[in-house]
Amino acid sequence: MSQDKSRFPIMGESNPLHNNVYGPTQPGFGMPPPNYSQGPGGPYPPQAGYGQPGFAQPGPGFAPGPYPQMPYPQMPYPQGPYNQGPYQHGPGQPAFHGDPMAPAGSPGYHGDVPPSYYDNEEFAGSGLEDKNIRQAFIRKVFSVLTVQLLVTCSFVSIFTFVDDAKLFVQRNRWTYYVSYAVFFVSLITISCCGDFRRKHPWNLVALSILTLSMSYMVGMIASFYNTETVIIAVGITTVVCFTVVLFSLQSKYDFTSCRGVLFVCLIVLLVFSILCIFIRNKILDLVYASLGALLFTCFLAVDTQLLLGNKQLALSPEEYIFASLNLYTDIINIFLYILAIVGRSRE
Repeated sequence: MSQDKSRFPIMGESNPLHNNVYGPTQPGFGMPPPNYSQGPGGPYPPQAGYGQPGFAQPGPGFAPGPYPQMPYPQMPYPQGPYNQGPYQHGPGQPAFHGDPMAPAGSPGYHGDVPPSYYDNEEFAGSGLEDKNIRQAFIRKVFSVLTVQLLVTCSFVSIFTFVDDAKLFVQRNRWTYYVSYAVFFVSLITISCCGDFRRKHPWNLVALSILTLSMSYMVGMIASFYNTETVIIAVGITTVVCFTVVLFSLQSKYDFTSCRGVLFVCLIVLLVFSILCIFIRNKILDLVYASLGALLFTCFLAVDTQLLLGNKQLALSPEEYIFASLNLYTDIINIFLYILAIVGRSRE
């Protein structure tokens, strides 16, 4: 069988149709050189795939990707246990030393460590508990004071309105000195013996003896004045004391800081009273009584603020007997000085 040599050239024989710029044809093939831009192979190595480490790379002629993705957890993300502090600092890292804006005396200032949020416990509960204790203390003091004043008012009423009782105390003045001695001993005991005045029920017994003796003395003094003068003095004393107590409870001014000055004024008043004993003069008596009423009105304001606990000086809630004694003696002295003013002015 014969073949057309123009179509199938014999190996090793040159073909003039293919003697071009590309040179002689490849042995065994009668076609031009391949186009390297259309397929893989050729004298250049194929381009390597761009993959991630650990995954198989694509072979020649395949496009890279897509690559398998690892499953990632979705929201919510798991939270690990974190330490709340103090925080650990690595070497070379500066540690924070508190809030730089906090003053040195503030509760959040701790110097060398960060402030802890548990510091708020020192403010929680204690303020409300203190307030409740202080309110109960004030109620107890005024309850005891009310009973004392009721007893005193009863004695004054008996010695003022009952003629037989008035005549008896006026004729037996020695009872006044006995009552004064009992009052003085009770006053010293309650004022100077702190354990005794805080021991129940002996503190109430001593206060009751003091109240009875003081009530007898006040009733005996009131028996030497007419009924109208006593009623006027009681009314003025009630208004003055109620106003001073209410003002002291509401005022922001600290009267307890004036306690030393008032004590000095009390000594001056005692010296003035000795002068009035030897110099009997109506004007001098009125001046003395006016100064005494004013001084003990100031003492009443101070002793009232001692109950509050938010001033420079304060009484312990255990000292309700001593607080009642202070207020009681202040009110009684105000009444006696006002009674002297009204009685001397009506003569």
